[in-house]
Amino acid sequence: MTTNATPTSIEEALSAAQKAVEDKRLTAAAFENLQKWLTEARYQDYVPAIVEHIQAAQWNQLDDVFWTVIPFGTGGRRGRMYPFGSNAINERTIGESAQGLASYILSLPDIPRPLRCAIAYDTRHRSREFAELCAGIMVANGFEVCFLDDYRATPQLSFAVRHKDCTCGIMVTASHNPPSDNAVKVYWSTGGQVLPPHDKAIIDQVMNVDEIKKADFAEALQDGKVQICTQEIDEAFLAAVSEFIWPGDRDAKIIFSPLHGVGAFAVMPVLKAAGFSQATVYEPHEQPSGDFPNVPGHVSNPENPAVFDAIIEQARQQAADVILATDPDCDRMGVAAPLTGDSAGEWGTLNGNQIGALLTDYTCAKYQELGLLNSNSYVIKTLVTTELTRRIAAAYGVRCEGNLHVGFKWIAGVMDSVGPDDFVFGTEESHGYLVGQYARDKDGAVACLLMAQLVAQLKSQGKSLHQRLSELLIQHGCHMERLVNVQMEGSEGMALMGKLMKAFRETPPQQLGGIQVAGVRDYQALTIRKPDGSTEKLEAPKANMVMLDLAEEGNYFAVRPSGTEPKVKFYMFAFCPPQESSDLPAAKQRLDRRLSDLERDIRAFADKVVS
Repeated sequence: MTTNATPTSIEEALSAAQKAVEDKRLTAAAFENLQKWLTEARYQDYVPAIVEHIQAAQWNQLDDVFWTVIPFGTGGRRGRMYPFGSNAINERTIGESAQGLASYILSLPDIPRPLRCAIAYDTRHRSREFAELCAGIMVANGFEVCFLDDYRATPQLSFAVRHKDCTCGIMVTASHNPPSDNAVKVYWSTGGQVLPPHDKAIIDQVMNVDEIKKADFAEALQDGKVQICTQEIDEAFLAAVSEFIWPGDRDAKIIFSPLHGVGAFAVMPVLKAAGFSQATVYEPHEQPSGDFPNVPGHVSNPENPAVFDAIIEQARQQAADVILATDPDCDRMGVAAPLTGDSAGEWGTLNGNQIGALLTDYTCAKYQELGLLNSNSYVIKTLVTTELTRRIAAAYGVRCEGNLHVGFKWIAGVMDSVGPDDFVFGTEESHGYLVGQYARDKDGAVACLLMAQLVAQLKSQGKSLHQRLSELLIQHGCHMERLVNVQMEGSEGMALMGKLMKAFRETPPQQLGGIQVAGVRDYQALTIRKPDGSTEKLEAPKANMVMLDLAEEGNYFAVRPSGTEPKVKFYMFAFCPPQESSDLPAAKQRLDRRLSDLERDIRAFADKVVS
């Protein structure tokens, strides 16, 4: 297809865009990218629509879709969908991602043949379309494609890469982002998301894609170059997860919500195989839909307590024991449960740290009971995940690998570098969990299985999840965490993020919440700075994150820009040791006040920096 825009209209459009920059209606960075899309042959299909936008003076929209080149973050390339633009998800940016992946793999001399790529997609708008586009690109570059031909979960894609001995994998999903968004997650032959050095090398290829090779999906399917393997993967995935169906009680009434995503395709067969005959799907969230209706704000994020409100009302009426929910691509799990054994009473949600702590304890206990623990057994968590996980693991004689950054890909990387045979459990604060070796990404299905088994076990003991959590907090010390997200949209937001991170690095507050700052860990410079100005080397992986350690042990703060959304994340951690936690309500009250004081001071510092 060739452009319908004439050279004259393109010249006029560029002139109008340049004038918009002078009038401060369009940023210079946006103009630079827009100019490429108007003048370079690889973008010619999009020129008429861009010219129309310029003629209509849609400068805000043009700035939004052109002010940067959409990056690869912790979960791949993710953003808002728009028909064109370097900072949007569209056929071009998705195509560049697939082509860049293929080109990089083809440049490696020792990659085993045949080349094979697994591809799956979720319920989001255009996900199937983008999946077919990626399949055609990989075929055109000489790959065989193993295609999951229906809505399937991200962990099933991770599993498929390993099961089918693939060179790589592509998952089309934007996880728990709003309906406007979509994305691709790129996987390596391990089944994990791409790690260094491959990630940067792929990004370099993606950023320099000129020609995107394409094959027709229907023809590739007919020729056998695309193979449908949905049933095969479903059966093999179920068998792999079923290894963690452990003996125990099954008397638990479970309400499950897929939040309009793919969860029911992965979770319900697992719960059925485990013997949970009282597990049902919450009907208002059952229908797969990229609009995510019946969910507050149309954002299907199980981290948000509000998504459980309506389900809790039904759970009370039906005397349910637990509510489980997974995000649209079923790699995260959220939980709500009655505070006591009375389902008709008060309910409460559990945050990602609390769920992870409960499942760490349950999994370690089961491994110990089954004789599967040894001196090399280990669990994995990220730096911004509660230290309660480490303390629980230690009680079982299990090591905790915790010096790694946000993103489950780092957990998967540790599994392979340390050795998967001794891996017990992986957890991150953003509701991601994994047990076993069958995948290299977080899995909402196995998390639901573990939680269902734990709930049934506790019910037989007359306990609720919340009561068991209280026992752990008394035993290991009261831990409380708080996460605050600050939205910073567009080019202006990106500049403010940089300014804020620089301030926390170079001129951090001397105290937070009335407690002195005892050290600043800069994970970009890999230094620890003491209050007297002296520095020492920080032994850690490099990332754009700063952590402020407070003078009281176990109390600290972390700040980092999100790798997948336009926001800065503030993580706050408060702790008091076991000897001060026997009166748990008093300890919780004290730490809650401390977190509120920390949040107040952090917000005040941030507001001063960006104002």
